[in-house]
Order: sequence, then C-alpha cells, then structure tokens
Amino acid sequence: MKKYIYIILALFVFSSCENELELTSPSELTAAGFWDTETGAKTAHTALYTNLRSSAGNLWLLGEMRSDIWGGRTYESPSNENLIESNITATTAPFGGWAGLYTRIHRINDFLINVPNIQFSDEDEKNHLMGQAYGLRALYYYTLLKTWGDVPIILEPFTDVDPATLSRARSPQSEVMNLIKTDITASLTAFGSQDGFYQDTRIFWSKAATLALKGDVYIWSGNLLGGGTADFTEAKTALQQIASLGVSLESSIADLWTVGNENNNEFIFAIQYKRDEASNFYNSLTGRSTEINPTYNDSGNSMGDFVIAGANRYGQSEKTILLLDDNDDDRKQATFIRLYVDDNGGVGYPTYNEPAYFGSVFNKFLGQVDGTERIFENDVPVYRYADVLLLLAEAKNHLGEDPSGEINQIRARAYGENYNAAIHAYSNGSKVDNANVILDERYKEFIGEGKRWWDLRRAGDSYVINNISFLSSGDTFKLLLPITTDMIGRNPLLDQTSGY
Repeated sequence: MKKYIYIILALFVFSSCENELELTSPSELTAAGFWDTETGAKTAHTALYTNLRSSAGNLWLLGEMRSDIWGGRTYESPSNENLIESNITATTAPFGGWAGLYTRIHRINDFLINVPNIQFSDEDEKNHLMGQAYGLRALYYYTLLKTWGDVPIILEPFTDVDPATLSRARSPQSEVMNLIKTDITASLTAFGSQDGFYQDTRIFWSKAATLALKGDVYIWSGNLLGGGTADFTEAKTALQQIASLGVSLESSIADLWTVGNENNNEFIFAIQYKRDEASNFYNSLTGRSTEINPTYNDSGNSMGDFVIAGANRYGQSEKTILLLDDNDDDRKQATFIRLYVDDNGGVGYPTYNEPAYFGSVFNKFLGQVDGTERIFENDVPVYRYADVLLLLAEAKNHLGEDPSGEINQIRARAYGENYNAAIHAYSNGSKVDNANVILDERYKEFIGEGKRWWDLRRAGDSYVINNISFLSSGDTFKLLLPITTDMIGRNPLLDQTSGY
C-alpha cells in the first residue's frame, strides 16, 4: 500500500469533496487523464481503502458508542458523553455532513464509472476490483441507512458545480435498501467464481465479505423493513457459503489481537494499520503510564512495567464488567485489563470489586511494544467468522430454526479447555430467549469492534429500549440521528429526521 502513497495524496487533492453533497469543485479525474491506464485504476483502488481507514473512527462511534458497552469509570475526562447518553437534539446533531461518507461514495462512483472502460492485462483482476468497489459502496450506504434512515442516493460522480444539480433530497429507506441489495448482487456477479482474497490478504474486500454483508443486510431488511421470511432465507443462504471460502474460527480468541496474526483465517475483511503509515484509534481506550503504572491487574501483578502513552476517554460500563466477570471465559482477559488500586494482599481481585477498581485498559488491538514505545498497528476487522456464525444464528432464529449449534461454536472457543457442554452449552429455546442469548453472546464477543449498537437495532426497537438505560419507550425516534441545521441550510431539499 505504501508504494502508492504519494499518488494517493495527489488524488485526494484533485478529488476532494469534503462538504457532503455541496461540492465546490467537480471531480477532475477524467479530465486529468487519471483513468486512462491500469496503473491509475489500481492507484485509485488503493485510495478507496485509505479513504475507508480515514472513516474508521466515525464508523466505530456510529456502531458502538450509543450502546451499553461504555459510560463507566475513566481516569481522564471522558469523550462523547452525549452519544453514550443519547443526549441528541436537532441543534446538537453529531456527524455533520453525513459523517463524510458521501465523499467516500463519490470516489467509489468515480471508480465504478471509469474502470470498466480501462483495458487490464488480466480481466479477472479488473472484475475482482469491481466486486470490491460495489461491496464497499453497499457498506457505506448500509451505514447511512442504519444511522439516518432516509438518505440521498448518489450513483454518479459529481462533474457539475451547479448547486441545483448537487442538491439531493433524502430517498426513502426502502429505495436505499434496494440500492444496497443491488450493489451486493453486482459485487457477487463481478467476483463470479473468484472465491479468494486479493493479494492473499484480508485487507481488501472479497466475495466472503460481500456474503457476510449480505447476511447482515438481509436480516436487517427482513426484521425492520418488512422483508420477512424471504429475506431471512437469503441471509441464511449467503452466510452458509462463507465457511467454504477459506474462513474459520481461530482456536484462541486472544490470538486474534496479535499483530503477527493479522492475516488469520477468522478475519474476513480488516482495515489495515502499519507503523509509519497509520495507527488505529484504540490508544484512547488505554491511558497514560502515570495513572496505570501505580496500579495492579486483577491477578495482583504490578502494572509498573506496562508501556503505554495513551488516553483513557472511554470506560467500560458496570454492565459490561459484570457480563465478562467469568474466569472460565477467555474473553474476560482478552478484552480488558482490569486495574485495581492495590494487590489485595497479593491475591488480586479474581472477581469485580468496585471499591478497589480503578479503571481498565482495552486489551484488544493493543499493538506491540518496541523499546519504550507501544505501536498501535493492529488491523481491525469489519467482519470476522465469529460474526458470520452469530448472524447465521439470528437468521435461523427468525426462521424458527435451532440456532444453538452456531452459539455453541462461539462458546466452545471462548471457554477453551474450560468448556463443559453440560454447563456452558445452550439449548434451543423460544424465539425471544434465543434472540437475547445471541445478543449477549455478540455483546461479549465484539466489545470494541463497532457492533453492539447495530446488533440491538437489528434485533428490533424493543431490544434497544430494554438494554439502553438512557432511552425510554417514548424515545424510539432517537434510534435514527438528526441532521445538522447547517446541512439543511446548504441543501434546502433535505428534511429533518422525523421526531426532531
């Protein structure tokens, strides 16, 4: 990826459109002859992933921050409290300019329009790149739909500075969902029989990623947009294909978060980070050595030698602490390092002890230490196979089928040598019981991965209200975000989100 960095920077300059849907200059790629060669197309392809990485922080906030995971004790001033508490109004609307996602879509539109006209030495490779681009556009529009509901549909690059043509009204969710499904179909058609991973790595979109997205999308559509049994069946069929594409669970949950194991078989698609190129944002879930070094972990070991120079802006909620307070479940230690003010006479605190609890360090994506420096260069998965299994459990449950097989695969891996089917295995129950168990399993499995808010939303409004203490039955309009008054001022065709 590094070899294209200077060309990519130039690309950003020439195709900038940071004011979403209110461009001040057209795309100049075609006029500059950028799309004349395979080399140019591949440079633009690399830039699509640089763009995605630039949005990773917002994608994480959108998918997780309004859930019940965070909001607990921090040892520095907390961030995004209004999001955590759903304290959102039209005048305080977050993520102005659609969180920058239309800039990403604009560049994909450029790619999808121009690449078919370029001759490649390997047409299969060109088709694979097209499959990736359609998949990424579907991912962006799905994020927009889940966040704001009705959103503008833009399928062509902007080449005209006339404000009358740049302003677009919000399209109904049903139309946006149809576009997402169409792009998913186009992605799978472009991939064809190409089941592998581009350049043998998981940092590029793939057929497996499109199938994972399809399962996710069709469950949402089936449960929230009236698609019903037909959509749940489509989701199940897509998700069941993924296991044959070189994807499987890692044997140990802790192994997933090591820098040296980033190309593991569980990751389906991950956002790449590398030293001297880009760091992930998880340093904000750690802290400074001045606070951490005087503390002890829950085993009673001193944190005096712990190398860190981060921030502690987000603290796990007490609900999260108690959910993970199971010493037989490997996810407890793999997810957080709990910090205490003393070592409890050398024995530590094997279970949560609130009076002595100081805070925590997020243990996923903790990078690696080089001398006196910690480098946050873990790749961060967007989809991994554990996600697929639990989405498949959801689809089966909606269809009235038994989801326990998929649930128990996740539990068996989580408990490892401690797994005892008589104690830990789940047996099929009612649809409501199954849904709650799946949600709890996803909660424990995907903390910090930008999933929990979407999981609750996909399950249905009542699951959101029942789990988020800051929301009540009269707050269902808050499940979608408002748009800023500035956005409406710039684009008079936009209407405010209903309820705000």
